[in-house]
Amino acid sequence: MMKIRLAKKEELPRLMELYDAARAFMRRRGNMVQWVGGYPSRELVAVGIDAGEQWVCVVDDRVVVTFWFAVGPDLTYAEIWEGDDRLGPAGAWLDDEGVPYGVVHRLASDGSVRGVGAFCLEWCLERCGNIRVDTHACNAVMQSLLARLGYTRCGVIYLPDGSPRDAFQKLKVEN
Repeated sequence: MMKIRLAKKEELPRLMELYDAARAFMRRRGNMVQWVGGYPSRELVAVGIDAGEQWVCVVDDRVVVTFWFAVGPDLTYAEIWEGDDRLGPAGAWLDDEGVPYGVVHRLASDGSVRGVGAFCLEWCLERCGNIRVDTHACNAVMQSLLARLGYTRCGVIYLPDGSPRDAFQKLKVEN
């Protein structure tokens, strides 16, 4: 059974193992540009733990996934563009008012449990009902997962270092 809970400080070495495994997986899939230079750093992950924004998914008492999740706004999502060109037309989020929305960053798995990424994203959607997430254009696996879960590509956002990321959003459909 999968369970999501806040990450604990003493789990930091395991979380870094998960990020190492995710980086290796991306490289095997041809994504040579995302999460380079030691990103995410141990310090960044520790800040997420301290802030109560770093989460883990546990299966059979074993941490198999970690991710950062918080309710926005997220400053990197303040501007969105249609294409990979800041001089081009603006993109558009699915909702007009824009907040509150949940933000998911740095989802990483050890690859041992199928369906766990979808489980984590659906858990986040249940908490907030409005999720925004971004990923590198080279991350075909994450883009495929987002499409399968019904996320809409809304445009391109830019990280503080200027690098572009494809931006997605999903709104919870009320029954």
